[in-house]
Amino acid sequence: MALRFSKMHGSGNDFAVIDSRHAAFTPSPAAVRAMADRHTGIGFDQLLSVEPARDGASAFYYGIWNADGSPSGQCGNGVRCVAAWLHRAGALAIGETVPIQSPSGPVAVRLVDAHRVTVDMGEPIFDPPRIPFDAPRMADRYALDIDGQALEIGAVSMGNPHAVVVAMDLAAPVLAQLGPALTGHARFREGANAGFVKTLSPRHLDLRVHERGAGWTQACGTGACAAMAVLRQRGEVEAQVQVDLPGGSLQIDWNGPGERLWMTGPATFVFEGEWLDPQHSD
Repeated sequence: MALRFSKMHGSGNDFAVIDSRHAAFTPSPAAVRAMADRHTGIGFDQLLSVEPARDGASAFYYGIWNADGSPSGQCGNGVRCVAAWLHRAGALAIGETVPIQSPSGPVAVRLVDAHRVTVDMGEPIFDPPRIPFDAPRMADRYALDIDGQALEIGAVSMGNPHAVVVAMDLAAPVLAQLGPALTGHARFREGANAGFVKTLSPRHLDLRVHERGAGWTQACGTGACAAMAVLRQRGEVEAQVQVDLPGGSLQIDWNGPGERLWMTGPATFVFEGEWLDPQHSD
């Protein structure tokens, strides 16, 4: 069975996008892992499906699976690619704002042009039970034990859980151990994306992210939103920030608590193809 896909990326965070507008798409974890393999498969950080809306308020639904086969609740770079894909398919016009539904809830997307998209990512969630994160009360900073040492983090959900660490050197070798340790830490019972952020100025951040289910990626849209939100909550950055990641830059706008956060960045088509593995779905 041949499965058509579009290979896309947002600032280097790469995806296979499946057109499933006529039926829900239900791949097995093993199938996703086979497709994600960068030597014998398509190669991607996440698999995205464009499906019929599951509520009357949204135009479409999109599913998200990490490279290890696990489902994801949200993907900031991915939703921009979904919007650009819908535009190319004739379902979304430039300048039009459309609600689409993610596994974690609705978001609104607006095409700035054919390859640049603004996304309403909702209001950041700092309440520990809703992240979810094990903490007795909400705070700007938490001490987390990593191999017997206390590490200071911020914790927030952008539709998926994030741990944010301020770092002076994003090339420090210790981050290679800290990233996976934070992603799998027991206090994040569903795992977390681990972001390491360096403040270049109140309007400019540098960021690396170790994503749950995908490892180190070239970019993480929700990670950029999370880093900005944590620092904005602490009063350390302004309402509009440029976030640089290894694969490119994103613009994040958030006025603070009670307001919705917006992300703007690129969405790029790479190639079209067919996946011929007959085990692509159950």
